[in-house]
Amino acid sequence: VQLVESGGGLVQPGGSLKLSCATSGFIFEIYDMTWYRQTPGKERELVATIISAGGRTYYADSVKGRFTISRDSAKNTVYLQMNSLRPEDTAVYYCNAKREFPSYDYWGQGTQVTVSS
Repeated sequence: VQLVESGGGLVQPGGSLKLSCATSGFIFEIYDMTWYRQTPGKERELVATIISAGGRTYYADSVKGRFTISRDSAKNTVYLQMNSLRPEDTAVYYCNAKREFPSYDYWGQGTQVTVSS
């Protein structure tokens, strides 16, 4: 199983980035996919989730209206489009794949996003 994040980097406040998480080794279509983020000294925070069945999405209040999560089953990839970035969005962003019954939970290695002028 592999989850490989990409697309992070340094961006000015108000700018945009698009993160990608390319996956392999499991049946992508039946997993809920989630982006988390973490800053030093803080717990990992859920940013956005896209459900396997139906594609419903959920967002943290702090990113609603600015971030969009999407998935492409043909490419086994999940995306996070981040617009109107703020300094407080600075974090390492992680991709997660999860399903239950039976329970499986996979993580990527993370990609750094830095929002600074």
